[in-house]
Parts: sequence; C-alpha cells; structure tokens
Amino acid sequence: MTKNNVLIYDTTLRDGTQGEQVTLSAEEKLRIARRLDEMHFHYIEGGWPGSNPKDMRFFEMAKAVEFKHSKLTAFSSTRKPHILPENCPNLKALIKAGTPAVTIFGKAWDLHVTDILGIDPDENLAMIRDSIVYLKSKGKEVLFDAEHFFDGYKHNARYAIRVVKTALAAGADYIVFCDTNGGTMTHEITDIIRKTGVVIPLQKSGIHVHNDCGLAVANSLAASREGVRMVQGTINGYGERCGNADLIPIIANLQIKMKKPCLPASALQHLTNLSIYVSDVANIPPLASRPFVGRSAFAHKGGVHVSAVTKNARAYEHMEPQQVGNSRRVLVSDMAGRSNIEYKARELGIDLTKNAALGRKIVAEVKTMEDRGYQFDAADGSLSVLMKKAVGEFVEPFNLECFSVITSRTLNNPCLSQATIKISVGGEEELTAAEGNGPVNALDHALRKALTKFYPAIGEMHLVDFKVRTLEGSEGTAAGVRVLLDSTDGEEVWSTTGVSENIIEASWQALIDSIEYKLSKDKKSRI
Repeated sequence: MTKNNVLIYDTTLRDGTQGEQVTLSAEEKLRIARRLDEMHFHYIEGGWPGSNPKDMRFFEMAKAVEFKHSKLTAFSSTRKPHILPENCPNLKALIKAGTPAVTIFGKAWDLHVTDILGIDPDENLAMIRDSIVYLKSKGKEVLFDAEHFFDGYKHNARYAIRVVKTALAAGADYIVFCDTNGGTMTHEITDIIRKTGVVIPLQKSGIHVHNDCGLAVANSLAASREGVRMVQGTINGYGERCGNADLIPIIANLQIKMKKPCLPASALQHLTNLSIYVSDVANIPPLASRPFVGRSAFAHKGGVHVSAVTKNARAYEHMEPQQVGNSRRVLVSDMAGRSNIEYKARELGIDLTKNAALGRKIVAEVKTMEDRGYQFDAADGSLSVLMKKAVGEFVEPFNLECFSVITSRTLNNPCLSQATIKISVGGEEELTAAEGNGPVNALDHALRKALTKFYPAIGEMHLVDFKVRTLEGSEGTAAGVRVLLDSTDGEEVWSTTGVSENIIEASWQALIDSIEYKLSKDKKSRI
C-alpha cells in the first residue's frame, strides 16, 4: 500500500446493521469480516462493544482470527461528561475488545453539544481530547469521527474547526468528516473540505456520509477528489434511514473511473460476488438495479440495443462488466428480436445462426408464453431452461409422480403447511414430506429434500425472494397469477417464473425451473 492509495473503511457490521431489516448474528458478522479481509479492505469496523453483548461476543471470537489484510476496528463514543477516561465504561469496553485500531465519535455541531448533550462546549472538547490521549496511551491507532461535521460547519464553522483541531492535537491518526444527517449537497462537501484542508492535513482525514439526499456515493467521491484519504461506507449501502454510502460503486468508481487505487485489481473482480454474499448473509434480496454489480447493470432488452452490443459492446456499456465480476445479460420478452434470441443462445453455447427456423420457433414460443402472462425478461433462469429444451440439449432430471399440500391453522402457527411429494429419478422412486411456513415454502422444502439424495448440489441453493402478481382480468379470486422466484447458490442469483390460475401450480412451475437451472449449469450434476 502506497501513501497515495485510498483507504477503504467498512462499517457494514456496525452502521449497516442500523438499517431496517438488517440483522446479523455475531457469527454472521465474523463471516462477513473474513470475506472483507480476503478482499483487502483496509479497516473493518466490527461494532460497538459497549452497547450490546452480541458485539462484545463478536470481538471475543475475532481474537482467534488472523486478519491478514485488514485492521479490525472497534467503535464507541468519547468519555462521558465530567469523568476520567479510565473510569468510562464505554472506553473500558473499547480497550477490552482488543482491536489494533479504535474509532470514537464526538460532536462537531454545537447544537448537539448544548441542546442534546446539555454540556458546555469546552467540556465537549475536553471529552474528545481526554479520550484520544487515553486511547493512544494504550497503544491504539485512533480514528476520530467528527459527527455532524458539515452541519456543524454550516452552523458554527469556528467551533466545528476547533473540534477537529482538538482531535488532531490530541494525537488522532485520522479525522473523519461525517455528514451524519445526509443532507449536505455535493458542492457544499467540496467547499467545506477545501476550507478545512487549510488547517487539517487531508492525508490524515476521512469521509463518512449518509444517503438521505441520494448523494452519498457522489459526496464520497467528491471528498476523495479533494484529497481526503479514507472513505467510509457499507456494502450495498445498508444503514439507518436511507442508508450509508455504498462502498461497491465507490470502489469501482475510484479505481476504474478515477484511477485512484484502493483494492488490488484481483479483488475488484470479486465485487459482484461480495455484494451477493453480504445480501445472502443479511437475508436481504439483492437489488437488481445496483450499479456495477446488479443483475440489471449490464442487461439489454431492446432489439436495437442488442443488435448494437453484439457488434461493439461500448455502444451501450460504459465499461466491461467482467472488471467487477459481473456479466452481460440480454433479456428476452415479447419485444425481443432475433438478435436477442441468438445472443442468449450463444451464452448457452447454442448456435442458432445456422438454424434460423429454430430461432424463429423460440421467438414465437416466448411471445406466446408472454401473452399468457409469463415474464422472461425478469426470469432468465426459466428462459435458459426453455431454450435448452427447445434445442434438445436438456434431460429432465426427475419425474413428478404426485404431490399434495395441506395447510392448517394452529394456536401457535396461523399457517402451518405440510407437503408430501413423490418423484422418480432413473426409475428409482423417492417419497418425502416436509413442513413450511405456507404451502409454497413446504413444497420447496419437500422437493429439495427428495432431490438432494440424487443431486447433492441442490443443497447449495435456496430461495431469496418470492413474488406473486395477479394478472389483469376480472376473475376475482380465480384470476391468473404470475409467480417470480429469485434463487441463489451463493455465487449467482437467478430468477424463474410460473403462470397459472392456481398459485400452487404457478409456484411449482417456478420451483421446477429454479432447480433445473441450477442442475443444468452445474457441471457436477448428473444432467
């Protein structure tokens, strides 16, 4: 690492878990920390050890882990008002965490000092100074988060500057400028950092912004362009309210667009996998439209676009998707032309240019099925299976003999479902049963339980999202429905679809396609 490298500081495990529906166990946090270390992130903020037992347990477990590339960091506040730092429980917990680096935050907006904490501004400065001096005496690398720095600067620039100068004089290794409320405009970020850079060396500074105005990534990049050394954020932008700055597009933009090195090039090629992995561990469906790494980031649907991309991908792509571990996708729908079908076929190793009749047959079948309610632009897995069957390159992995699903309501579980299924593989029959929270969940469990005996690879996959849409019509509860399933095996996310007037049948179709797609792409399967 040279002194010109941008330092990447990840706070997914602490600030990211403050987002709605984002919950990580200590064990899950450790798994993500290991992956971030493999990616060569410079700092990994593990949590606030003084705030809850789970974070303290994480740090205890982390003591047995060798982090080869990253510095594990513990987070806390400054000492409490009017006590010595050695008597402060927060700082005691910070030391007990045993990390080489620590991050503490202090108020840089005098409104918070006087109206929220209710203390004298000079006492706030003393809390910052005493805490940093104490932590440095314990041999810690100390990062100081100047909370609400930009709002504080706009309200009382003199006091905000006194806060960061106090922290620097006390020995802080890095001063982090925080846009805690996420309301600062990009031009304001640039202007304030330029002025602050006169008194604070930007090589010893960082940026930590929130996304309440949708500007977190832009503000982080603007700060880096002004010379701020460290950029803080979370994977996938998880965080409180509208989230934190998303490190995925930040890293990609810094390294590819701005030519500012931050991670090894080899790590950059795993950004897509990292985004999916953290989504999977956090049990949050991946966002298809996420820049650089989303499934739709390099997806093309219009026939004119696809025709151009086949000639020169630069016509409709700003970069090669492989640089971040993503891939180009061509979507097929009732708007599809022959170019879409031929391109999709090439992805599967099928050459339709020598069989125009088969290509027309597939296009016609797709358009007919979409007229019935299928949606293949959102179900690439189902499309892949359909095309392989059309050209005779697909062997059915099993035969369904029968299944039944029973749903009952009990006092403790309002929708307990039991599914029984009988399948045959190569003449061998298998009968299994499973429970689930709802009929589709029970059917999924039973099917995978029956098939795992024959195809162990199925154990690697699971569903991450289930969507049902009523198709247009006037049949009321008998109306047709379209089911879309998102599945993952930890390496890839794929979507499948089913359509029927019966939601169980539509779900069954999507489940079958999901499993058939997994088996057809897995070289270790028996297909």
